[in-house]
Amino acid sequence: MKDFRLSNMVVLLLCISILCLVHLTQARKHHLKHKHKGSHKSQPPSTSPTPEPVAPEPSAPKPAPEPAEPPYNDGSPITNSSGVFDVRKFGAAGDGVTDDTDAFKMAWDTACQSDSASSLILVPRGFSFMIQSTIFTGPCKSSLVFQVDGTVMPPDGPDSWPNNSSRRQWLVFYRINEMALQGGGLIDGRGQKWWDLPCKPHKGKNGTTLPGPCDSPIAIRFFMSSNLTVQGLRIKNSPQFHFRFDSCQNVHIESISITAPALSPNTDGIHIENTIGVEIYNSVISNGDDCVSIGSGCHDVNIRNITCGPGHGISIGSLGKHNSRACVTNITVKDSVIKASNNGVRIKTWQGGSGAVSGVTFSNIHMDNVRNPIIIDQFYCLSKNCANQTSAVFVSDILYDNIKGTYDVRSPPMHFGCSDSVPCANLTLSEVELLPAAGDIVLDPFCWNAYGELQTLTIPPVSCLLEGVPNSKLDNSDKGYCS
Repeated sequence: MKDFRLSNMVVLLLCISILCLVHLTQARKHHLKHKHKGSHKSQPPSTSPTPEPVAPEPSAPKPAPEPAEPPYNDGSPITNSSGVFDVRKFGAAGDGVTDDTDAFKMAWDTACQSDSASSLILVPRGFSFMIQSTIFTGPCKSSLVFQVDGTVMPPDGPDSWPNNSSRRQWLVFYRINEMALQGGGLIDGRGQKWWDLPCKPHKGKNGTTLPGPCDSPIAIRFFMSSNLTVQGLRIKNSPQFHFRFDSCQNVHIESISITAPALSPNTDGIHIENTIGVEIYNSVISNGDDCVSIGSGCHDVNIRNITCGPGHGISIGSLGKHNSRACVTNITVKDSVIKASNNGVRIKTWQGGSGAVSGVTFSNIHMDNVRNPIIIDQFYCLSKNCANQTSAVFVSDILYDNIKGTYDVRSPPMHFGCSDSVPCANLTLSEVELLPAAGDIVLDPFCWNAYGELQTLTIPPVSCLLEGVPNSKLDNSDKGYCS
């Protein structure tokens, strides 16, 4: 009986042990389950042998796009698919001292021969590039943009100019079709040492002008080119003309600034010669010569919203020098301001020339303390030794409309000095009001052999124009030649 009870007790204890073990196991599983669920967000990914799904292996990474202003590299000619050619990538240093001519030439040649629909040569901001006298030659495979955001300059003065480089021009663009020269940068002509040459007016000993070599470079010249745009640039202190366009077609100039001292010699802002289809808009020009000068062979020229001065005004001419033939027609200058200048709107021709100037309109122009606000000078001469000659460029069909403001009393407000043998014809004045900038004395206009009419009363009154039609207009072969 005792053994039976002991056996029962052993069996009972064994059952209790099994039940406790089962209970503990269930509790452990329950605890682990709730612990994992509650801390999922803060725990690292599971290290379970069953791997998490992973993304497929990526393909080879695509190259990053070329930056707009890539850092300088070892100078090898590198381009990118967007057609941008940074001169620094062709070896330009941009420190204002190193000669960067070869880098600019290499960038130009590469862009010019590129198969891109349009190529952009980049002169980046923050750098100054010194380059020698250079000709950028076309034709090119596509249109070009020459983007000047930095500073471009020539050697500093005639003593630094290489002997084998032209002293008549600095940057030349030749036989180019569809090009834009643009940007927010600066073209610095460094002209002071050229202006101080003793051969320049009043720069010799005791204020004289001495003989000797006197060539000075034009800053930027376009030659035999078409469909050109110049926009947004600043250009200053050219040794001679700032811009010159020869034998070009379809030229658009807008929003540029040209500056040089008032006494800097021959620093015309924009000169055009044998060029047709020109637009010059919304620009500011101050210099030591004509803000805009229009030479022979030009027609269809539209100048609008120009601020000019100090300087020598806006001029047609000089024409007919060395007995040459000159033809200029369909010129319009309007909505502009001329201030503190030696001339306003001017037509100037040499004696002995031939040809014609016709179809010219000067309209809505404000004069501010201008000497010779309105002038036709057919006896133009740079010395006192010009001989009288009978032939002359024929000037006709000139309209002066809404010309108002003040004039410098050292010269009359209107001057019509026409040839003895070839009078000016069909000059028309309307809404012309010019008052002295100082004092109360109103000077009379000057007329010589000038035919025309007044559509309105003028201030001061003009009573010196001849009425009718001069005989030269009835039988003039030169005008027929130019038409």
